[in-house]
Amino acid sequence: MTHFDHRTFISPFTWRYGSEGMRYLWSEANKRLLMRRVWVALAAAQHVAGLVTADQLADLEAHVDDVDIDRALQIERETRHDVMAEIRTYAEQCPVGGGVIHWGATSADITDNVDVLRQREAARLLAEQLRRLLSAFVRRIGETADLPVMGYTHIQPAEPTTLGYRLAMYAQDLLEDYRQLQTLVNGLRGKGFKGAVGSQAGFVELLTGTEMTAEQMEALAMARLDLPYFPVASQTYSRRQDLHVIHVLSGIASGLHKFALDFRVLQSPEFGEWAEPFGRRQGGSSAMPFKRNPINAENICSLARYVAAQTAVAWDNAGQAILERSLDDSANRRLFLPESFLAVDEMLRRATALVEGMTIDREQIGRSMVRFGPFAATERVLVAAVRAGADRQEAHEWLREASLQAWEVVRREEPNPLRERIAGDERLLAFLPADELHRLMDADQYVGTAAKRARVLVADITAELKTDSAPGRGSD
Repeated sequence: MTHFDHRTFISPFTWRYGSEGMRYLWSEANKRLLMRRVWVALAAAQHVAGLVTADQLADLEAHVDDVDIDRALQIERETRHDVMAEIRTYAEQCPVGGGVIHWGATSADITDNVDVLRQREAARLLAEQLRRLLSAFVRRIGETADLPVMGYTHIQPAEPTTLGYRLAMYAQDLLEDYRQLQTLVNGLRGKGFKGAVGSQAGFVELLTGTEMTAEQMEALAMARLDLPYFPVASQTYSRRQDLHVIHVLSGIASGLHKFALDFRVLQSPEFGEWAEPFGRRQGGSSAMPFKRNPINAENICSLARYVAAQTAVAWDNAGQAILERSLDDSANRRLFLPESFLAVDEMLRRATALVEGMTIDREQIGRSMVRFGPFAATERVLVAAVRAGADRQEAHEWLREASLQAWEVVRREEPNPLRERIAGDERLLAFLPADELHRLMDADQYVGTAAKRARVLVADITAELKTDSAPGRGSD
């Protein structure tokens, strides 16, 4: 018997990170259940060929759900082979059909197809999580499309944008991730049934004297699994597919990391424009009772780095596969495939909670606009002055001088005097009246098409989510 508790090492993904649904999908129980379904699919095709009797097939189908992990692990301690142990466990339960389990197959005919079935369902779960996150972004963007905020380049004040437009940047990346997930779900392919080196030689021998070819048997079995498959494979399917899977997951992780990193910056007191939801009894620090740390955003960044690192492992598996098969990918695939899906699952859940529960400090946003907005508004003045007949280079120098003087005042934490200085500059007044200079120095109006384009993206996301109510949905 095998039991785990907190007196031994267990993965944080076992209990801390990831949803219950994603954990079950990657569980041993589900894996072994899927293995049995793959064996039944193979036996069903062999039944059509006349090799497996109806009673044998019915016996296998009757016991497909009777997974007994403890018995399989007991046998594995003797055989040192997990697939052989599962075969024997299943066969013990099937007195009529047990003798035909795994007939003609190699282990990877079973495990590779199981891996892809799990990856496909895991990608579907992530797509549903991503739909919820995109819906949360749609609501927030709609609420804040017109709210002016300072934009920052090089972590320095630049020009105003709107909060909705800033959120739209994250949502646009996630929309592309959503599309990539859909493509992944629809494009994943299993190994099929091709034997030890992919030649199907064993199946050809097995089917000699029947009216079925190895290719027909494979097609029947994979149709029962509702799983497309590679026309060419060695003992395994090409590990480039795993690399593609991790690229898609790391792409999601990169967008979530960008969002979470910006969230952390803008929650810091120096900016203070938004914050994570904070529970009434939540603690920020064991040493500093006043702390309100961005723990969810930091968790997202931490898990995103972990997912990104798995691309190197997947690359090595794809690029360093030796001839028809080596087993040096087996152990790491047991780790990085489930853990990458679980990590992205956790990140999406936390990001959704952040977007839904974030608090927006409109007063602090307004103070930042008052403090830094006038510097950006000088560009409006420059354009208008030149249009009114001023020399562009001379006007630029007037505005530069005034801005540098005002910056020194702002550095002393004093109110920004730039608006009044510009409106009172005799050189500029020769081209523009004072009230026009005051109007041009209102940076709240200097956001261009940001709000309009944020709403366009909201409409695009909304339309796509309505169209794809169940992305890549199929049956296993």
